[in-house]
Amino acid sequence: MDIIGERKFVEVSGGKTHELPPLLVKTVPDVKRMDKMMGLAAEIIEQEEMLPAVVTLPAGADEAAECRKLEGRKMDLALNLVDQYLGLLSHWHWGDAVVEWIRQCEITFGTRVELRNLLRSDVWPHAGRSSFVKLLEDKAVETGSVHLDKAVGIRLAYRKMPPMGCYTDQFLFYLSESAFSNVYRSWMDTTLGPVACLPPERFHFDVLNTSLDIIH
Repeated sequence: MDIIGERKFVEVSGGKTHELPPLLVKTVPDVKRMDKMMGLAAEIIEQEEMLPAVVTLPAGADEAAECRKLEGRKMDLALNLVDQYLGLLSHWHWGDAVVEWIRQCEITFGTRVELRNLLRSDVWPHAGRSSFVKLLEDKAVETGSVHLDKAVGIRLAYRKMPPMGCYTDQFLFYLSESAFSNVYRSWMDTTLGPVACLPPERFHFDVLNTSLDIIH
């Protein structure tokens, strides 16, 4: 066992680098009808009464200009709602990819003698499912603005991402990132400790962007 700072790493026998399954991730959300999504956002704005239904115009105000301002505010709110939802959708796609990748890695570990015991809870220290998420971070996998703990957390919360129309404006605007991070931490705690990390220099894998079919 190697200890670096406060982190513990499992010992991998031998000296070779182990090839893991590729991580297949859709980095660009599949949105076929942006106009439909904007329409759903507009409906949420109306249903949640995010803007006053009746506006009292000040004396001497240009009614047409004020109406244009109101429509502009509605458009800005709709764009913000869509942006928030697309952010959640991007996190979900990453989380879905990571959860499936972990499953493939567990299968791979189970078929290799030198790796099989690393996931056994009666071995101290041992690796767990969260160790694979740490491995992605240690390998500096480029995720853009996506946080892996939140991504896995939202995938654990939702087997399939609900459509935008299922959410309220409060959810899309004010949802704390810690909510899904807490789901992730609860998932981590399901593995009996102590859980150690996987040494990043001993593993290799490709990240395949299925949106572009490019190998990173």
